[in-house]
Amino acid sequence: MKKLIKDIDLIATFNEKLEEIKNGWILINNNVIENLGTGKPPEISEAESISGKDMLILPGFINIHHHFYQSLFRSVKEVQNSKLFDWLVFLYEKWKNIDEEAVYVSSVIAILEMMKSGVTTTTDHLYLFPKNHPLLFDNEIEGAKLTRVRFYGTRGSMSLSRKDGGLPPDSVVQTEEEILKDYERVVKKYHNPKPFSMSRVALAPCSPFSVTENLMKETLAFAEKYDLLLHTHLAETKDEDDFCLSRVGLRPVDYMEKLGWLNSRVWFVHLVHLNNSDIKKLSDFNVGMAHCPTSNMRLGSGISPVVKMKNKGIRIGLGVDGSSSNDTGNFLQEVRNAMLLQRVVSGADVMTPRDVLSIGTQGGARVLKLDKEIGSIEIGKAADIIGFNMERLEFAGGLSDPVAALVLCDAKSVDLSVINGDVVIESGKFKYLDESEFMRKQNKISKKLLSY
Repeated sequence: MKKLIKDIDLIATFNEKLEEIKNGWILINNNVIENLGTGKPPEISEAESISGKDMLILPGFINIHHHFYQSLFRSVKEVQNSKLFDWLVFLYEKWKNIDEEAVYVSSVIAILEMMKSGVTTTTDHLYLFPKNHPLLFDNEIEGAKLTRVRFYGTRGSMSLSRKDGGLPPDSVVQTEEEILKDYERVVKKYHNPKPFSMSRVALAPCSPFSVTENLMKETLAFAEKYDLLLHTHLAETKDEDDFCLSRVGLRPVDYMEKLGWLNSRVWFVHLVHLNNSDIKKLSDFNVGMAHCPTSNMRLGSGISPVVKMKNKGIRIGLGVDGSSSNDTGNFLQEVRNAMLLQRVVSGADVMTPRDVLSIGTQGGARVLKLDKEIGSIEIGKAADIIGFNMERLEFAGGLSDPVAALVLCDAKSVDLSVINGDVVIESGKFKYLDESEFMRKQNKISKKLLSY
């Protein structure tokens, strides 16, 4: 089935040349962009017509770090003002009670919230597997399928419990044998590496303070065997620096080098506490990173040196992080905060609105090594497209540069979202799901979990 988006005010392609097309049109053939241009569109009688009048059209955003289940634990009173380690210690005791329904419902809620803010591709880092609930990864896969998002799940893990010198309690960790066995299962069942795949899998030990050295090495070997990407938290806080130095005698980046985890399969999240030597190593080894500015601000973790890393050619994308360390899954807010936070540190000219939109589109695609398929509006790429009606209150007076206005004028949500050629949001409304049903379920589950 062909679809023709026509009469588009402006298409911001975010291709290599950052071309912008006025009075444009886009022809979609099934799930791929077949053609695009300016002026009068081709006459194709069998094509479904979609109006782009008053719209700014962009490639869909790519979220490269999240913890869906944490959307059940937003704004928890006891840890609203806690730093990371204290925040984790308290919430582990709540998280240990999550089950299959909790993961399924929270995954749907987290994804729908991101889709409203322009996300068409997302990862998730599910590292929590409470006792007697070893198959939770399957439940978030089911939730992702229901929403029709392009999903890159990361099978996370924790193997270093508190009694062995780690941070999490025994109730939420697994043995290395259990973890490695499930890697095999989920990769064979859910990882589809073919072009335009809607389901891929990466491997993601949680962090240096919750995983053994051996599991890190075994995970790397497994990823090399099956040609998978790798992901983990790194250098988020000063406490993590101290933990790594006391336990292994190395700072986090040097510890990853020792384990063989400085390589192009890997993308790290946060990378806040870095020195110049760390940044050079990350660049030399072509490592990717997920920048989560709102979470870093919320937990008081610090400001990642994104401009320095960007200038060194490090692949950078954006992540909303878990919705209890950010309290929202609004990707538009993440884009805006990423730009503003770097300006706080380095000046008003270090990151432009187009720079940060590039990071949220092209950048995320490069980190996930999917830049031949997604991340820009080009012939032959996936039809993952979002549109904003610029005739809205928040943009009034800002139309001299609609692309910049999307960031500077605090856009609220998309009016159009096309994922894999399928219109999933039309006139700002979900076509296939009633979010209110899932909101009610989410609130009921959240209340129960917080009562423990």
